[in-house]
Order: sequence, then C-alpha cells, then structure tokens
Amino acid sequence: MTSIQGLTMALALSLAAPAMAQSALTPCRVDGLKNEALCGQLNRALDPARPQGTHVTVHYLVVPALARRKLPDPVFLLAGGPGQSAITLAGQLMPLLGRLGNRRDLVFVDQRGTGRSAPLICDDVRHQPLAQSLDGAAQEIRMQQCREALMKLPHGDLRQYTTTIAMQDLDAVRERLGAEQINLVGASYGTRAALEYLRQFPQHVRRVILDGVAPPDMVLPASFSTDSQAALEQMFDACEAEADCRQRHPRLRQDWTALLAGLPKTVTLNHPLTGQPERLTLTRDAVLGAVRGPLYVPGYASALPQAIADARQGRFEGLAGLSGLLGSGRAARLSMGMHFSVVCAEDVPRLDRARDAGGKDFGAQFAEAYTRICKDWPRGPVSAEFYQVKPSPVPVLLLSGGSDPATPPRHGERVAKALGAKALHVIVPNAGHGVMGLGCARDLVFRFISAAEDKDALALDAGCVSRIPRPPAFQPVQIGSEARP
Repeated sequence: MTSIQGLTMALALSLAAPAMAQSALTPCRVDGLKNEALCGQLNRALDPARPQGTHVTVHYLVVPALARRKLPDPVFLLAGGPGQSAITLAGQLMPLLGRLGNRRDLVFVDQRGTGRSAPLICDDVRHQPLAQSLDGAAQEIRMQQCREALMKLPHGDLRQYTTTIAMQDLDAVRERLGAEQINLVGASYGTRAALEYLRQFPQHVRRVILDGVAPPDMVLPASFSTDSQAALEQMFDACEAEADCRQRHPRLRQDWTALLAGLPKTVTLNHPLTGQPERLTLTRDAVLGAVRGPLYVPGYASALPQAIADARQGRFEGLAGLSGLLGSGRAARLSMGMHFSVVCAEDVPRLDRARDAGGKDFGAQFAEAYTRICKDWPRGPVSAEFYQVKPSPVPVLLLSGGSDPATPPRHGERVAKALGAKALHVIVPNAGHGVMGLGCARDLVFRFISAAEDKDALALDAGCVSRIPRPPAFQPVQIGSEARP
C-alpha cells in the first residue's frame, strides 16, 4: 500500500460524511493496511424469508477517501473464489486502487460465509501430510466431515449462502452507508457477484469493472477442464515459438504425455511448510492440479517447461514447488464451506447442460469430484433469472487474460455481447488470471470509474495493455566448471 501520512488519514476520518457516522463505523486496524480504517457490521437474516429467525453479522471495511470534498459514490470490491475474504484482501488491493481512494471511499464487504461474516471454514489441509492432502478420496471424506460440522453451527443452514442472497446483504451495506449509487469492482467469482448485484439493483450502480469474467452460466466444474486445457496448450505453443525454449525442450509435448502415462508413481517430496521429506504416491489428478496452478500467472507458467522436463526424469521438486506458489498465503485461502454452498447450488445442477466437453488431459476430473461432494450438500434455490445477463444501463468494463486457465476471453465475450452497447471488453493476450495489476491496467481502471460521462468511460484507449509480453521460458542457472565461489 502507498504510504499515507497519519495526519492525513486522521483528517480523512474526521471529515467522513454524516451518513458514515450514523452507520456506527469504528476505527480499526486490518492486516496489510498501514493506517487506521473504519470497520462496520450489519445484522442480516440468515434466511431472508424468515426475518425474525437466526441472524448473521456481515462485516465490512471502509477505507475513507483522502480528499476533503469526496465524491458520493464509493467503490465496492467483490472478492473471488468463491470463498475469499474481501477484508483480508484489502491490503493487497490497495496498491492497485489507491488512486481511486483519493476521492472515493473504498468498501470491502466480507460476503456471508467468508472472513468475519458467519464464516464456513474447513480444516486447513496445508498442515496435513502430503499423501493425505493430495488424496482425492480423503479430500471428499474431509469435505463430508466439514459439511456435517458446519451444519451444526447456529448459521449452518448451507442453503442460505447463494450469490443472490449475498448481494442483498451488499445492498444493505450500501444503504447503511448512505450511498445512492456505488461502483463495483469484481475479480473472478466477484464478477459473478457484481453481475448479480447489477441484475437485482441496477438503479444503485454507477459503473462496473469485471476482471476475469465468471458469468453465472459458466458451470464452473466443466469450464475448469476446458479452460485449463486451452491454457496448457498455449504454454506448449509459446515454448515451441521461442527459440531457446524449443532448443532446450524439443519434445515437451511428448514429455508431458509420457509423464502422465507413467503415473501413478511413488516419489519423495519435501513438505512445503515443514520442509520434511515425505514419501507418497503421485497420481495423475495430483500432477494435473500441480500444473494448473502455475497457469494462472504467466510468470509462473514460464517455469513449467523445465519443471515438466525434470518430472519426466523423475525429479518432481520443481513441479511441486510451483504448485505451492498459489494459495499459500492467508489472503488466498478459501472458505470451502461457502465455496461449495455456492457451486453446489449454482453450477453443479447444470452440469448436464454444460457446453464444455472437457479438455483432452484434464477430462472430467473436476466435474466428477464436485458432483460427489455436492451430492449431499444442501442447495439453496436459484432463480432462472440469475443465469440471464441482460443489457446494462450503466458502463461495464470487462478485462480478460488471453492465457487465463479459469476465466479466459470466451466468457467475457459472451457477457459483453449480452450486456450490450455499454460494455467495453478489453483482452490482454499474454495475461493470466487477473488483469488489473498489470502495466497500465490500473490506470484504465482509474480512468473508467473517474470519467464524468458514460461516453468518456466507454471511449478508453486500452491499447497499452495489448503490448504486455509473455515472459520467456525459465532457464536454470548453469554454473560452469571454471566458476569461482
């Protein structure tokens, strides 16, 4: 986060609008933010149809605008997953959104089931032995046990965590803060949430930014396979097109095929947290999962050719290390109870009508795993209107990474067409999952929301992001015999 002088922040807090004062916001400290912010909470019915029944507390964070005369439309940040905590992500997002915070409040709402808002947390598998954490059958048993434990909680009616209900909570926060209109910035699953808020409350939306578009009709487990396969093929293509990579790995595709054919395989790997060696059986699904993670970030994917070549020779350390790069931090952890409450209700019931046939290598592993877990997971009702994206009355900026294994441009293109004339779709060919933090993209975000007129927001020149290059393939350092210590 950009450093902010304490006196300046104190002044910003003291100049907060009267609506804020009425909303019982209190000064608070949040990990990742160097300065004090404001925290609030709102009681909401767990089941909207039973307002007198059990309630949950929705927590939210406000980073006040620095300007003396701030603008009345705050920016709401919607986290991904599903299952991420927006408040926990605040420290990471502030460097990307700092300029927006000069004149607008930034609001982070922990969606029900995540973070501090009636969390639905399962055990952290990172501390378990590798053999257990990578065992698909063991994972399903853990999720069954987690489901049973969560259902015993006071807020354990797992049917009440759909995106539709969560966006009603978000609107209640908007109303509590006294904002007539808000700007939405959603990333990954947060884009689905933003689209649902726009569907339910279009009159309260000024601008929308969707980074990595995950529309309501994508059927997550099926699209996982198709889109992961496409990103993997792009990685192979990039290596073949790059002279150095092609020279070092002339048989990369064949090595990959042979690697998969040789599984399962007993290996010894060091646990990423303890550093202790553990002996385990590495399965095809485990290797596919290990490869899929780095594909999210082209910088990590650039190391996959070497990691695959090493694994083909029986050295799995590189592949194992890459697979631990994502999801290792606290901010990246998902509330798995909320994750399955959303996916089991909104995606899995539509698997039989999914447009995706599945990738050649990834096959149906994701769909099969989710189907087994969701078989006994309570499912909230989802209306047919939820899956329909209608023309937007306000400007929407869609950002897609051309190498994204989760939300590639094909989803953004479909949504942009449905949103109509007020949608602007920007594709960054060499980006992965998440575009806002790349090059000039953060400036595009700022200018899109800051533009006074809709026509100016939609007339943005986004050419600068199209020139972002793909990182060259990683080459291990070679120390010659003449090298000196």
